[in-house]
Amino acid sequence: MLENYFVTAIGTDSGKTVVSAIIAEMLGGDYWKPIQAGYPRDTETVRELVSNTESKFHPEAYLLNTPASPHASARIDGVNIDIESIKLPQTENSLVIEGAGGCLVPLNDQEVVADLIPQFRSRVVLVSNLYLGSINHTLLTAEYLHNKGYSVKGIIFNGEENEESQRIILKKTQLRYLLHVKKEQSINREMISKYAELLSNNW
Repeated sequence: MLENYFVTAIGTDSGKTVVSAIIAEMLGGDYWKPIQAGYPRDTETVRELVSNTESKFHPEAYLLNTPASPHASARIDGVNIDIESIKLPQTENSLVIEGAGGCLVPLNDQEVVADLIPQFRSRVVLVSNLYLGSINHTLLTAEYLHNKGYSVKGIIFNGEENEESQRIILKKTQLRYLLHVKKEQSINREMISKYAELLSNNW
């Protein structure tokens, strides 16, 4: 069954782009980042990492110049992000949608990244990078998603192995474990394909 998956995270630089590439590779699905703030473009990164021939890469609805929170970047560019104007790309494929920054990063004075989830009728994949303090940040994000009633497919961990952090996060959130992307020396197509195969076992 074709579905939309919204990849969000507990913060910035959590590994959403790599995770999005892994999911797109596994599904043979399309990729779309509706709001990009700063360069290089994550769309180009994912395009370089995905090796299947089915995935298509759709242009951003907002391509902003400054690497900052989307609301701040848009203000610098003299743009107002209107989420009602953002329309899903036309595709007959599953669609992997990558959010900007963390779940509650503001898009404008009213709306945050997570407000795009119901608009795009998406299931959520939550990325949690493992660092000191990530338990609190992950539990807060999971609670927010739960309270909003958003459908969460599961959680993907990223970074150095920390079995106790992963155990307590899974216990407290009751989210499904999907994958752990370990710290790799290089990120390339072979690495993405390896993790796509691992992810397929838990999907």
